[in-house]
Amino acid sequence: MKNPEAQQDVSVSQGIRMMFYMMKPNETSFETLEEVPDYVQKATPFFISLILLELVVSWIHKGKPSGPLDDALTSMSAGVLSRLPGLFFRSIELTSYIYIWENYRLISLPWDSPWTWYLTFLGVDFGYYWFHRMAHEVNIMWAAHQTHHSSEDYNLSTALRQSVFQLYTSWIFYSPLALFIPPSVYAVHLQFNLLYQFWIHTKVIDNLGPLELILNTPSHHRVHHGRNRYCVDKNFAGTLIIWDRIFGTFEAEKEKVVYGLTHPINSFEPFKVQFHHLLTIWTTFWATPGFFNKFSVIFKGPGWGPGKPRLGLNEEIPEVKGKEVPFSSSASRLLQTYAVVQFALLLTFYEDTYTDKAALSQVTLLLRACFIILTLTSIGFLLDQRPKAAVLETFRCLVFLMLCRLGHLKPFIPSLSFAFENILKRHGIIIVASSIVRIMVIDIVKTWKNMKEHWINITHGIYL
Repeated sequence: MKNPEAQQDVSVSQGIRMMFYMMKPNETSFETLEEVPDYVQKATPFFISLILLELVVSWIHKGKPSGPLDDALTSMSAGVLSRLPGLFFRSIELTSYIYIWENYRLISLPWDSPWTWYLTFLGVDFGYYWFHRMAHEVNIMWAAHQTHHSSEDYNLSTALRQSVFQLYTSWIFYSPLALFIPPSVYAVHLQFNLLYQFWIHTKVIDNLGPLELILNTPSHHRVHHGRNRYCVDKNFAGTLIIWDRIFGTFEAEKEKVVYGLTHPINSFEPFKVQFHHLLTIWTTFWATPGFFNKFSVIFKGPGWGPGKPRLGLNEEIPEVKGKEVPFSSSASRLLQTYAVVQFALLLTFYEDTYTDKAALSQVTLLLRACFIILTLTSIGFLLDQRPKAAVLETFRCLVFLMLCRLGHLKPFIPSLSFAFENILKRHGIIIVASSIVRIMVIDIVKTWKNMKEHWINITHGIYL
């Protein structure tokens, strides 16, 4: 049996290879589920490194960044939000699988056999294809998956735009594997299948020649993220594009792809990004007459309506001209920079929380998770320029101070902990005041921007 402690570290070489599903069976075979590393969590530095590399390559080749800052922040915020449940309990994709394995398995394939490893690779990828396809064809499942498609840009940060509650339906499509595949082998491939799909979210990689016949590539996945009529509900593959070729859902990249939802949400607020389609379903459900029609609103396609085919009519999908301008934040550069700094600090704090979660109490974990949600919401409000953004950010800063004072949060530099605690005790009111001043500065910047635009309009009117 392999030592669980020895399996916790992932080398740089392994980290790079796991992003492309190039790990070997003898490196990633574990007897027990407890031995399986959290590869997705350990991939965070590789996510960031590849995003920065994409930024540099895009700047060199196109003279501009790979995507807008506001969109990237929203995507990464969704990624953080989707991982928060993991602080408290094991994923339902694993708990359901373990239950079936322990109570209903037919045979037990050897956990250390390469044949089991490769069979699981195919089984998980096949299950993902059907889950992904149903996530587009069943409205209630689309309500979760649409989060991933809500970005109007396409870059590596888009891969991180994940749904909070998508996994509550995905487990169904993997459960047959629990009849014969050990949970430890399944847990490895469930993570690798997800990690592989990170690198294909980019525009800097063009056609990959013969690999396009077998693998899911950036070109194939760009089609999947398009809202052009020829792109909708195509290329559902995870790792192997052969499933789309077999089941008739393959489409090659043709004219320019326009990304995002067919009806863009025009918001960077994380809760709207996650849950807006549930509200649409709720409204449509009550507005649609008849029991069977109401049932269809939930379980047929997002484009369905009374008298229409199960998936709706293709001609009702809004046509794109290729000149669409993606929604962008009206926040100033200074305010967007402030949002980036706050998110960077949050990311460090988030990683620290995941690293120490075994040593933290449930109360501390809950308070930290709530603070993370509060911070992400505040950043979304700032980017959306919501009227209460300054109030919410002031409240967030005060909550931060309170949690530090109560010991549930700590400064990022440990040596400053003692000094920080003394400052909070002696000069708390000054810090609170400085927080308020900081928010006032945000409001002043916003007001100045509005006045400047107003003056330009007036001047333009005079000279006309």
